[in-house]
Amino acid sequence: MKAIVQTGPRSVEIQEREKPTIAPDEVLVKVHTAGLCGSDAHAYKYDGGYEWIPIPRIMGHEYSGEVVAVGDAVDGYAEGDKIIEEPIHDCGHCFQCKNGQENVCQNFSITGMHRDGAYAEYVAVAPEHLHVVPDGVPLRHAAITEPTSIATRAVLEQSVTTPGDNVLVEGPGPIGVLVAAVADSLGANVVVSGLDQDAAYRLPLLDDLGIETVNAQSTDLGDVAEDHTGGIGFDVVFDSTGHHSGIVTANDHVRKGGQVVVVGIPNAASEVTLTSTVRGEVDINTSYGSTWTNFEQALRLMERGEIAVDEIVDTSYGMEDPQDAFEAFLASETCKPVFQFS
Repeated sequence: MKAIVQTGPRSVEIQEREKPTIAPDEVLVKVHTAGLCGSDAHAYKYDGGYEWIPIPRIMGHEYSGEVVAVGDAVDGYAEGDKIIEEPIHDCGHCFQCKNGQENVCQNFSITGMHRDGAYAEYVAVAPEHLHVVPDGVPLRHAAITEPTSIATRAVLEQSVTTPGDNVLVEGPGPIGVLVAAVADSLGANVVVSGLDQDAAYRLPLLDDLGIETVNAQSTDLGDVAEDHTGGIGFDVVFDSTGHHSGIVTANDHVRKGGQVVVVGIPNAASEVTLTSTVRGEVDINTSYGSTWTNFEQALRLMERGEIAVDEIVDTSYGMEDPQDAFEAFLASETCKPVFQFS
């Protein structure tokens, strides 16, 4: 089978690999569509904090596909089932897992990072990590269930966002776009901020989705907050930048008694003055990964047509030259490129 393999820092190529042989407790999935996200890009560059990832390996952790073979010990799945995988596998026995916090398992492993992933024509996976895709969700849409589940967790569980709230989302990358879409589906008044590098593709994408945007390098965010909130400040600010300055900016523009939710993982230490945060009783929360429930929420939102998947995904990058997709993503020339395998 063909697979996209990372062979070194900033180096990926198509290789021929053996088609997986499933164990009795696994299913074989024919991959349909697989997405590229920020963590894939960090791994591609071999950024600090990603040096533990083995090279070479088949990349990819967010995907959709069809079950084509079922192990003898597997119940509940059959050939032809349309599925997606929860790529972060928890251990099931650490304190966090037993405490209902599997998304922060002490011993987690990630498909496509700790082990070969789904940038391939076939993948073998244990059924406990799968979700059945509803009939109303095309496989090309289901491929972004995992990042959408991260957004559903951030908005529906880790934030206090309600209809009519004024919401700022910092960072128009894949997670920022999906957080904005989920918040918008609730009826919040959403503004997404980006930078000059986002002006050509990512901010116009959000404009096309009917979500207001601002280039924070050419327009003062303080003026935007004044106009949108009457000088009160945003009710909720999501920092999905992955930059250490994001939380500082969030604290500057959230209202007293409001909330900041950090979704992106900061790339360096942040120097945050908390005097006004404490005096304003601002709630600072974080959101990491997702749970089984968040995956189901994501699939239901897509089934209802609440997420404009066709507009968000970019199918213009072929698996024949995957490096183009990675470099375009890093240059903010695309937002959610996907590779189509079947």
